Amino acid sequence: MRVLLSGRRGKVGAALAPALEQAGHRLVEGLDGAEAMVDFTTPDAVVENVRRALAAGVPCVVGTTGADLRGVGEEARSLGLSVLAVPNFAVGAILMMRFAEEAARYLPAAAIVELHNEEKRDAPSGTARATAERLGGETPVYSVRLPGLVAHQEVLLGGSGESLTLRHDSYDRASFMPGVLLGIRSISARPGLTVGLEALLDL
Repeated sequence: MRVLLSGRRGKVGAALAPALEQAGHRLVEGLDGAEAMVDFTTPDAVVENVRRALAAGVPCVVGTTGADLRGVGEEARSLGLSVLAVPNFAVGAILMMRFAEEAARYLPAAAIVELHNEEKRDAPSGTARATAERLGGETPVYSVRLPGLVAHQEVLLGGSGESLTLRHDSYDRASFMPGVLLGIRSISARPGLTVGLEALLDL
């Protein structure tokens, strides 16, 4: 597939470019001729990037968090195109959210601690916001930004006399690559906006 990678010079983009090529995809420089766009840019750029892609008839896989994509999702649906927005492409992170949602049925209190590198612009992270929504939306979230981190999250759940901690760690951005490749393979299956990789994993 011919893929436009927006954010190719960023930390995720730099790791993703060779992974896409190794998987048999061809990276292109513009929307003309692209069959999919993958966006790992910034919250202030992603909406316009997706709009331009949709106008060119190109479906999108979005890993950028911190922007509201509902409007472009409606545009995509009207055009019969797909926008897949994924807060976290690591399969372990998806499982952590699923397990936390299940555990919250039995433990009455929860808090989320998310830790990322100092260059991540949005706080809380998209993963933390998605987790909080699955836990009912009122769960407090604490954000840490430090050099040396990649992407980490703990969900702490408490009950009378006990606690449960669920933690996921991405030590390398390679952990995101299988999820991105899955998103590209599935890009045309769901017109409109789809949020979360779990929709493709039957979780």
